[in-house]
Amino acid sequence: MADGLTYGLTFPFKDSFDGKYLDLSDYNEQEIRSNLIHLLLSRKGSRYYLPDFGTRLYEFIFEPLDGPTFSDIESEIREAAEVYLPGITITNISITAASDGEEDKGSYINDNDERVFRVPNISDNEHTAKVKIDYTVNNDVFNSSDFVIINI
Repeated sequence: MADGLTYGLTFPFKDSFDGKYLDLSDYNEQEIRSNLIHLLLSRKGSRYYLPDFGTRLYEFIFEPLDGPTFSDIESEIREAAEVYLPGITITNISITAASDGEEDKGSYINDNDERVFRVPNISDNEHTAKVKIDYTVNNDVFNSSDFVIINI
């Protein structure tokens, strides 16, 4: 924990293991990641006083796996992040069909070999597209970069 300072609730919500009801983010990068996931997974119109908050990603679930759909998903993510997350810069969004050879690998290693994601039996999961969002946090003295992967 960073000197007892917390930034907010992590998203998705998890139980806390150190006496709090819910898990809190200890670092600014964790909070920004939680805010990005919260923004992407919130439906537009679901917040009473912020009707434009969120994205329309749920509308793309049964759309065809083609270029126009992928460009619509990318523009939806970029527009929402520009308005509601001014502290980050999205550097790259790669959208690929889930059937492009990734369904049987079950693991992902980024370019710097920093993280490994293993999803057992990923070929059994039904999803249409894998969206990988690379972003840079630009409100700190030292810029940090991270990524989020969402299956739509």
